[in-house]
Amino acid sequence: MKIVGVELRRIAMPLVSPFRTSFGVEEIRDVLLVRVESPDHEGWGECVASAEPLYSAEYTDGCADVLRRFLVPAVTALPNPEATAIGPALAGFKGHRMATAALETAVLDAQLRGLGISFAGFLGAVRHRVPSGVSVGIMDSIPQLLDAVAGYLDQGYLRIKLKIEPGWDIAPVRAVRERFGDITLQVDANAAYTRRDARHLAQLDEFDLLLIEQPLDEEDLPGHALLAAQVTTPICLDESITSARAAADAIELGACSIVNIKPGRVGGYLEARRIHDVCAAHGVPVWCGGMLETGLGRAPNVALAALPNFTLPGDTSASSRYYRTDITAPFELVDGHLAVPDRPGIGIDPDPAALDEVTVSSEWIRR
Repeated sequence: MKIVGVELRRIAMPLVSPFRTSFGVEEIRDVLLVRVESPDHEGWGECVASAEPLYSAEYTDGCADVLRRFLVPAVTALPNPEATAIGPALAGFKGHRMATAALETAVLDAQLRGLGISFAGFLGAVRHRVPSGVSVGIMDSIPQLLDAVAGYLDQGYLRIKLKIEPGWDIAPVRAVRERFGDITLQVDANAAYTRRDARHLAQLDEFDLLLIEQPLDEEDLPGHALLAAQVTTPICLDESITSARAAADAIELGACSIVNIKPGRVGGYLEARRIHDVCAAHGVPVWCGGMLETGLGRAPNVALAALPNFTLPGDTSASSRYYRTDITAPFELVDGHLAVPDRPGIGIDPDPAALDEVTVSSEWIRR
């Protein structure tokens, strides 16, 4: 496949409501899109980095810079820049997994469109629809939280995830469990706790949670292993899982029994599939995390979530959970599930008018 050029497009996506976690509050999503153009097809990738380096070391401006100066030139210089060649071509550059993932996805999208193969077919999907969960941010009050959860359950979501942090954990979880009974419920700490909080976190055991996601610092695998021995609720890792090797190490240490796979966090869908395979070989279930993606990022996530070892509902929410107007045709919840796109590539295209309306800037990088 030949690459004619690459577009870096910045868009500003207002969220339906502010999304608050222990990392901060997001009201407008600063999104970097990567578009790869070949003579016959184009491919899209969405960078999931935030405007500020709070969730990870990457941030939107930094991703645009490293793509412009290093990653795009290295890929366009390849004689045959297909997706499998991107990892080796960029191996000399340290980190920048979110930027790499966006570029790899755009190349893979263009490549698969040319071959007439869908993302789902390429990755090895075994389902035509995937169960959908929703992530509920930290609220100003428990009544507000209960109203939000009630609304999502009414919409048909099959799993509720509550963001927690010190001072907002036991009481809100208890309130949700008492109000809604035996719904599928899990919590996400976004690394807000320390080893000293083990006894406190053990109080969550009484609520029969599906899992506790990333309670401790991302680099503290031994701490997670110690915590796993002190609580009965399964420990799931998110930020700690940056590669298939990291997943294997975490499993070997006993630091987790469930893994959240976010393609942007691990460098792309090829590495995400490797993590899926490693976890499957060890009997560790996985689920697909979300990063407030637009339809361009949600489509390949849904395809990934259709692989066989994705046995838990993911954060593959409907478009309306985050955006009143998406830049693609919206993903809609039907009986608690989202349909897996089956057209070539990621299976969805941006709406030109909607995309133009939210575009802040566009930069074209020729080969």
